[in-house]
Amino acid sequence: MKNESYIEDIAKYKDQQLTISGWVYNRRSSGKIHFLMLRDGTGIIQAVVGINDVDNETFEKCKELPQESSLRVTGTAIEDKRAPGGYELHVNKIEFTHIADEYPITPKEHGTTFLMDHRHLWLRSSKQHAVLRVRHEIIKACRDYFDSNGYVLVDAPIFTPAACEGTSTLFETDYFGSKAYLTQSGQLYMEAGAMAFGKVYCFGPTFRAEKSKTRRHLTEFWMIEPEIAFCDLEGDMEIAEEFLEYVVQRVIEQKKSELELLQRDTSNLEKVHRPFPRISYDEAVAILKKGGLDFEDGNDFGAPDETFISDQFDRPVMIHRYPAAVKAFYMKNDPNDPSKALCVDVLAPEGYGEVIGGGQREDDFDTLIKKIQQHNLPMEAFDWYLDLRKYGSVPHAGFGMGIERAVSWICGLKHIRETIPFPRTISRLQP
Repeated sequence: MKNESYIEDIAKYKDQQLTISGWVYNRRSSGKIHFLMLRDGTGIIQAVVGINDVDNETFEKCKELPQESSLRVTGTAIEDKRAPGGYELHVNKIEFTHIADEYPITPKEHGTTFLMDHRHLWLRSSKQHAVLRVRHEIIKACRDYFDSNGYVLVDAPIFTPAACEGTSTLFETDYFGSKAYLTQSGQLYMEAGAMAFGKVYCFGPTFRAEKSKTRRHLTEFWMIEPEIAFCDLEGDMEIAEEFLEYVVQRVIEQKKSELELLQRDTSNLEKVHRPFPRISYDEAVAILKKGGLDFEDGNDFGAPDETFISDQFDRPVMIHRYPAAVKAFYMKNDPNDPSKALCVDVLAPEGYGEVIGGGQREDDFDTLIKKIQQHNLPMEAFDWYLDLRKYGSVPHAGFGMGIERAVSWICGLKHIRETIPFPRTISRLQP
């Protein structure tokens, strides 16, 4: 339709007539003028409706127009630096698409349960809007990084026959009389992809049946997972830090207004540049003990441990060579110290915990068989995976980044539930 526009493009129509379709975000009146704040998904603009500029019926309707009523507004784009986005719309015509019922979410404070019960409506708020726009940019940046560096997208299945990282956190389902599980990771399939294409990645939902109520955990989340043939732990760490730097700086550059709306202090994000500090697990343990934390050497790090370690640095810190006993069966042991795995976790600053986990994979057939047996995993489920060590096995490595963890950190959110449109936790399956 001629001069049909989106709010984000309003500057193109300075002093011109245009039409915007959207929803009423807020409304106030001043005698002979109504001020309608309109949103259309790309931004918010103030529409000024004067008593002499529209017919009487339209003016009267605007008096009591409920929030989230939908309409098409025609008027002139007038520059006003005091207005949101720098423009107002001086209205001469309104077509009412739908007059909404009384909107349940009001400017008053609502409890978390209420807001999550109304998540399908809460998404329309300016803060949630900003978070999901940042999420969109993070995902786009991830794809652009890998697509521009020669990686091939290889989609991994959602249904899998066995665990990737242990059976205790699997969602089991009936698969035509057989047991199947919702995927914990696409990594094993990416290893097959790497043997075919050299450099691959997958992006999709993953599921963990963890009975955790922390602010860092969801039962359904999205992961991006690259895998690279002829790559060792050192190469893996170099790629991980280059990738993370690219994603963070891209969001700072492209989503300034969203980060400002979220009141995110970006000074710490601006420090996310290579090289990242790299410390061994043993060095990390020494930091904890020097700080007086009660930590038993050989255990995996908990949230308080990760927070304390990351607080010692001004950018993400890479911790490598954890005890093999606390890592998955597919991790390759360090030949210089077989008790350690050739793995790496990248901890975000400011207490946001692990954002990337990865490492070098076990590429020896006999060693991998022993590891599967040691972890009491069903050998028959890994026949295909073992084939990768029989036909042209090579050193290879990769990592995974949870999108929600990255969104939480970059947006500065207190809880991970706001990082995904419709979060799933141990207590929530609706809406």
